[in-house]
Formats: sequence, structure tokens, C-alpha cells
Amino acid sequence: MGKAWGFGRHGGPEVQEFFDRPDPAPGRGEVLIRVDVAGVNPLDHLLRSGPVDGLDGGRPFPRVLGMEAAGTVLALGEDVNGLEVGDAVFGFALTGGGTYAETTVLSAPNTARIPEGLSATVAATLPVAGTTAVDVLDQLGLPAGATVLVNGVGGGVGLAVARLAVGRGLRVIGTGSTAKREHAEAVGARFVDYTAEDVAAAARALVPDGFDGIVDLAGGSSLRTVAPLARDPRNVIAVGDMSVPDLGGRFVERRVDRENLERSARLALDGLLAPVITAVHPLSDAPAALAAVENGHASGKIVISVA
Repeated sequence: MGKAWGFGRHGGPEVQEFFDRPDPAPGRGEVLIRVDVAGVNPLDHLLRSGPVDGLDGGRPFPRVLGMEAAGTVLALGEDVNGLEVGDAVFGFALTGGGTYAETTVLSAPNTARIPEGLSATVAATLPVAGTTAVDVLDQLGLPAGATVLVNGVGGGVGLAVARLAVGRGLRVIGTGSTAKREHAEAVGARFVDYTAEDVAAAARALVPDGFDGIVDLAGGSSLRTVAPLARDPRNVIAVGDMSVPDLGGRFVERRVDRENLERSARLALDGLLAPVITAVHPLSDAPAALAAVENGHASGKIVISVA
């Protein structure tokens, strides 16, 4: 039996609970891993709050929270290629196994080996934040010297996008609350504080001719405020707000396969995709880790150390 943290039914934080469960058996195309580090993401509490098609694996309650992890392969299911027992790996729990647990199952096609020199802590941040940063910037395809606005720069994905964009030679402006300034400026972004100034006016003053691209991580009214700042509305890419086509923009095209994970790991090794990890919680403190993300107060990336 191993310790896990999850939820006994859909709802708010009140449905969360610790429980013991036996090691899950890896199914076809899955690997069982001992979890060393799990990443914490907004998607985690969204999955707790209600069903999301294709992401719960049809598993019974209680379900384990978490979508990304790094650890060591303990067993292989059928039809698993390219991974072996004993491999240090990182990847996605896309079949509902969860990652806030001592052991779990990851989807093998969405799992990669951790390259030598990369820590499990960093690797655990890459499946969501790292690959998203690669995807949005590839989708924009902006040349060096172009301008990009990262709307909601202060979280794990936003800082990853900003750091990678700076590494590609882009001029980056990031929006966020006052508490996010230090981390945004540390990765090379020019910061606009939405709590202290008119975001659209301040951004327009910095880039009068309009932005070559906008990456939106805030959604809602914030997206509608900044979208008109794009020179071409098709270069407004939203990560969370599915209504972006109404503004002429596009939703991010996600690639969560092994190839993109390996690419993100190489960028991390080269220092071009350096996650800003602001807190490491033990599994016993998982409620506080997720609460910080859910209430929007977290800067950078929060992880849970399970090992």
C-alpha cells in the first residue's frame, strides 16, 4: 500500500483526502513508476472540480490528483517501447492515475527518459509548463527581434514562455500582479503591473506599433483587454481560454508526445528552458501546494517531493 492524495468526489477543496492504495497495475501502453517529484498545475484542481473528457481514464473514486511527475520505472505494461524497468523518467498521467502519490502509472507514449544532468525536480515541471512553452512559441514562429506579450507571465507556464522567448531573441513584455514582477524580470521580461496601471496603455507605450505575438495565460476579460494590441489577431495564442477564436486568435496546439518531452529536456539542459521553482512541498503538505495554485497566489512553479 502507498500513500496518495486525491478526492472522493467532484467538488471543491473539501472533497480532498489522503488515502492508501495498492500500487496500480500498468495497463497496455502504461508504465508503473515510483514517484520522486510531482508537478502542481491549475488543471489539477479543475479535474477535481468536475469531469474533463478524456482525462480521468474512467477510474473509480477516490481519484489521485496530479498530471505530471518524474520518477523511476518499476514495471511495464504491454506494448511499451523505448522504456525499461529502472529508467529515470518524466511524463504525463493521461490515463487518470494521478501523480500526488508514492507510485502511479504514466502513459508510456507520453513519457521520456530523464537525460543525465537533469534533476527529477526540474524534469517534473516540463510535461506541462515546458512543452506548453515550446508549443506556443513554435506555433507563433516569430523571428528574432519580434515582440511578444505574455499575458499572465507570473505562473509556471508564463515564466517558461518568457524565458524561452528571450532565448529565441524575442523582446518580451509580461503582465502580472505586483508579486510576480521579480521573477518575470529575472527571466528577461519587461514587466507591466496590472494592479498598478492600465495594462493596455502601458503595453502600448512600450510597443506603439503593436505586438507581433500575444501568448495569453489569463483568459476572460484580461484576454479581451490585450488581444487588440496584436498587429495580427491570428497571432493571439491562448493556453486556457477556448473562446479565443471569437477574437480572431487561436488556441494552443499541444504536443505531449515523447519527442516533445525530450526536446524540452534538452532545452532545460541548455539553460534555455529554466523553470522558476518557487516552492517544494512534501507529499504531506500537498493541500497547501495545490491551494497556492488554486487561489492564484503562486509565482513560478510549485512541486511536491514524494521520494
